[in-house]
Amino acid sequence: MLEQFSLDGQVAVVTGAGQGIGLEIARALRRAGAELYLIDRNPGTGRSAAGGLAAVYLEADVSDSAAVRAAVAAVLGRSGRIDLLVNNAGIVHNVPSEDCTDEDWRRVMAVNLDGVFWCCREVGRAMLARGSGSVVNIASMSGVVSNHPQAQAAYNASKAGVIMLTKSLAGEWAARGVRVNAVSPGYVATPLTERGLETPGWRETWLGGIPMGRLAAPSEIAGAVVFLASPAASYLTGSNLIVDGGFTAW
Repeated sequence: MLEQFSLDGQVAVVTGAGQGIGLEIARALRRAGAELYLIDRNPGTGRSAAGGLAAVYLEADVSDSAAVRAAVAAVLGRSGRIDLLVNNAGIVHNVPSEDCTDEDWRRVMAVNLDGVFWCCREVGRAMLARGSGSVVNIASMSGVVSNHPQAQAAYNASKAGVIMLTKSLAGEWAARGVRVNAVSPGYVATPLTERGLETPGWRETWLGGIPMGRLAAPSEIAGAVVFLASPAASYLTGSNLIVDGGFTAW
């Protein structure tokens, strides 16, 4: 049974893998046996993560379609194929909507939604040509509910877009051997979230809305990704696995 979760011999690409949830996802994929390529726009954290995982680091900003195309070509040139893609790179900007500038809105959309599509498109072409592959997009419970008390309309809209993009690609590509699923984390214990907990009123509201009464550990998100990427999920496509401690159950 456990062999169904093995990724031995699989070539995996993870974006935003230099730190936080992306790094934990990369670690989990490596433990499952995958050969890793890490894409991150920060060479400091990217190289450090790759060095600790015997992985290859590629510097690229996923909001730049040309950079994504070059990074994917580099992976294919070195390994000849890509079996797994995890689109994790993302940003958030907490600002009241009436104060959100054009630049604020576009930057969030460019990274969180455009970047996911650019990566899916480039890697998807290679997967479709081979007739196999698995894509896992990191969305958010914020694509299903509107979080409060923080204002983040652009982030919420971008993650809702990722969920619908996942479903759309899944329907298009299923008959050609490529699965596309999403994981939607709730509040996860990362440095960014920990800083949010220090904002007056946020801690009580966040934790009070989680039936399990705690934040997720990054490894709890990584486990869901490994499952969806693996043969154990061979009949799953177009799914959005919400890992939120029950937040969206209320």
